[in-house]
Amino acid sequence: MPRYTPEQLAKRNASVWTTVQGILAPIQFVIFIAGLAVTLMYKTGTGIDNFAWVTVFVILKTIIFMVIFVTGAFFEKDVFDEYVFAPEFFWEDVGSTIAIVIHLSYFVLFYMGLDETVLIWTALLAYLSYLVNAAQFLIRLIIEKRHASKTANAT
Repeated sequence: MPRYTPEQLAKRNASVWTTVQGILAPIQFVIFIAGLAVTLMYKTGTGIDNFAWVTVFVILKTIIFMVIFVTGAFFEKDVFDEYVFAPEFFWEDVGSTIAIVIHLSYFVLFYMGLDETVLIWTALLAYLSYLVNAAQFLIRLIIEKRHASKTANAT
């Protein structure tokens, strides 16, 4: 089943937020890779010995994630006339919400003064939640591309 009606597809292609999302998503992925690498290097004691770097990358990742979520809401409004939880993006929005809560929980735990071990596992859980959420979008994109290809070949 295609996600977009022909009218929604036209709106998607005309929306500035489609371009914004296309620019921000790879930036977020690079920050994810860097943050995951720094966190794992700190955890294993190989190359990073300052815990502040873990927090810096969680901050960067959380900021870009929040910007993508907000601009994604504008995208959904343009295309589906709902800011979030449009039926066509419901599960992706649920996944994003869960991932954002986990990212933000890092800061709650940090300010509560929990030790580095708890914070590192929380950072890793935040990165995992992002990875699962990104996989949702990629799988859906692959399905849409296959559907579009089959539809084009059938005509």
